[in-house]
Amino acid sequence: MKKFIIKSRNFMLLAFCFAMVLPGCKKGDIPHDVPISTKRLVSGLKELQGSTVGPDKALYVTAPLDGTIWRIDPKTGAYAAFVTGLPKRIPDLFYIGSGVVDVAFRGKTAYALVTGVAPDLDGKDIVGIYRIDGPGSFSITADIGAWSAAHPPVPAFFVPSGFQYAFEPYKDGFIVTDGHHNRVLYVKLDGNISEVVAFADVVPTGLAIKDNTIYLTQAGPIPHEPEHARLIALSPKAPTPREIASAEGLEVALFVDVEFGHGNSLFTLAQGIWNGPFEGAPADPNTGALLLLKPDDTFKVIKDGLNQPTSMEFIGKTAYIISLAGEVWVINHISSSPYGD
Repeated sequence: MKKFIIKSRNFMLLAFCFAMVLPGCKKGDIPHDVPISTKRLVSGLKELQGSTVGPDKALYVTAPLDGTIWRIDPKTGAYAAFVTGLPKRIPDLFYIGSGVVDVAFRGKTAYALVTGVAPDLDGKDIVGIYRIDGPGSFSITADIGAWSAAHPPVPAFFVPSGFQYAFEPYKDGFIVTDGHHNRVLYVKLDGNISEVVAFADVVPTGLAIKDNTIYLTQAGPIPHEPEHARLIALSPKAPTPREIASAEGLEVALFVDVEFGHGNSLFTLAQGIWNGPFEGAPADPNTGALLLLKPDDTFKVIKDGLNQPTSMEFIGKTAYIISLAGEVWVINHISSSPYGD
C-alpha cells in the first residue's frame, strides 16, 4: 500500500495507514520472549512506493521513477525487474507520488495502479489500473482518470483525473482510494467504475479489506497533525464510515500503510514527523515508525527511526519495510500472536 496526494498545485505526500480494530481481529501486545531484529535487505534502487506479496511469496515493489515493478526474493534480497515500461513519473519533486504507485495480484495476474501521468499533470499517459501481460507488456483494465474527470467530486479539487493512492482486490475488481478527490472507488475488471463513498477534505489513503469490510486511513489536511490521522471502517454495501482509532497522542504522523501480521495482529506504518517547506514534502528522514494496535485502541511503537517508509508487507512473522530511499528493511520476530496463534 503507498504514497502521495495533491492539494493546490503541490503534492501532499501523505498517508496514514492502517492500525485498526476490526470484527474478529485479535490485537494485543507482542510477547517479549524473542528479541526484535532489523537489517537492510535491499539498497540501491530508486524511490520505492507500493508493494505486495505475490502468489510465489516474493515481494513485488513499485518504482515510480523507473516505471518498473521489482520482484524481490524475501530471503536473499536478490531482485529482478518483473515488468518495465510502465508510465514514469516526471523526475521533478513536484510530481512525487505519481507514476506506478501500487501493485496487486488477482490469482497469478498482476495489476498496477498508475496515477498523476495524464495531461492535466503534464503527462501523456492513462491514469488507471494496468494489467501486466508480460515482462514488458501491459494493457489498460480501467481508465480511472477519464471517469474521474467525467464524474467530478463534491469537495474542491485541482486535478480532474484525481490522484489515486492505493488499491486492493475486491470481488470482481478493486477498491481504490483517491486522496485528492477524497473518495473511494470500486473499479471492476470490465472497466466499470462507481463511487463507494465520498468525504470532505480528509484525504483517504491506505486501505485493507477483511471479511467484506473496508478499512482505510484518513490523512487529514496539512500540517498532518497526529490527531487528524483517523482509521475508519465501512462496508461497500452500506458505506457509512465508522471511526475506529486516531493517532492522537503520538509523536509521529503521516501513516502510509497497514497490514495484518501473524495471528491477526494489526500494524500501521508511520512515515514520520512532517516539517515540510511545501505541500508534498515527505516526512523528515529517520522519523518513521512501525506501530502495533493495542487492545485499548492505542498504538505501541515496535520500531522507530525508520527512513521515510512508504509501504510494508508481512510474510510469516517478518515485516518488510519499503522506503522512499530505495531500500527494503527486514524486521524479524515482531508479529507473534499474544493469543498463541
